[in-house]
Amino acid sequence: MPARGAALSADSARAPGDRSGPFLVVGAGIAGASAAYFLARAGAQVTVLDAGEATASHVPAALLNPVRGQGGQVDARALAGLHATWALIAELEEAGHPVPHARSGVLRPLPDERSREQFARRLAALPAPGLAHEWRPAALPGWPEALWLPEGGWVDGGALTRALLRASGAELRRERLPGPTHPDFAPARTLFCGGSVGVHWAGETATHRQGTLLRLSRAPHSYPLSFGAYLSPAAQGGVLGATFEAPAPTWRPPALPPASLAWLLDKAGALTDLRGLQVTGQWTGTRLSGLRAGQEPGGRWRLTGLGSKGFLLGPLLAHEVAQAMQEARTGGPDGVQGHSSGLT
Repeated sequence: MPARGAALSADSARAPGDRSGPFLVVGAGIAGASAAYFLARAGAQVTVLDAGEATASHVPAALLNPVRGQGGQVDARALAGLHATWALIAELEEAGHPVPHARSGVLRPLPDERSREQFARRLAALPAPGLAHEWRPAALPGWPEALWLPEGGWVDGGALTRALLRASGAELRRERLPGPTHPDFAPARTLFCGGSVGVHWAGETATHRQGTLLRLSRAPHSYPLSFGAYLSPAAQGGVLGATFEAPAPTWRPPALPPASLAWLLDKAGALTDLRGLQVTGQWTGTRLSGLRAGQEPGGRWRLTGLGSKGFLLGPLLAHEVAQAMQEARTGGPDGVQGHSSGLT
């Protein structure tokens, strides 16, 4: 991870010499914007292609929660990703690019002893030093205990992606990729981060899952609360959200069926007292599942399919892919051979 304070302003994004040549990043979500930032900071000229449609990363409040889902899954790189994202936000703010966020901790209420044991087993399986956590009374009706994650929090997704693009100094073109590659950029200098709608436009088969946030007049707590659905503070008021629609093979226009709205409100009512809260708006986005990171057989690079872990792992993986692209381009220590089949 780059050192804190080394972020770039819009007019100082390129290191002297531009030795690495121009790169094209397709998609300006959290993966693409992070990659553009890291490429530019290392001295590259960067163009970002983004149609500005179906921007799933512009979520009003994205959780930075290392213990995922109702089963307490912990990604092997969750802690590294968490630290990378917080460090990147600090770096941007030190360079004059504010991002609404709070490293407030995340509370995971647990419904029963079986859930607690499952969460505890997953946490105990982590290598040292492990993940900071604390078991405490939930202090919520119907929830006997909760897992407190002090290193978690929330971030305004749209503000973070915009700050990364400003800091990178990249040229932003509001257009779609005309085909698998762009005629002005070689595949080896192209990184595809198209997200759900980008993969749909490319005609690829994938797994897409839609979710919705309701904007609230205020946040019921000063920290995010998550089990099934989540409640979180936001830059303005609070949010109630979840990714809950059935997985689909293609991207679909945003929608919130009445049954889904009822499900979401029911989940929130189980978490906390909603009296006095008003719904002030709605945001719907679609996540793409099936992580693919590395160089494709045709030479093009790719970082897609982060799913619900976009803000937890996106900056970390984008930094690694950007570094691999530059090493392949400039004949660095790993070279092309080290990354030619890196897709996962």
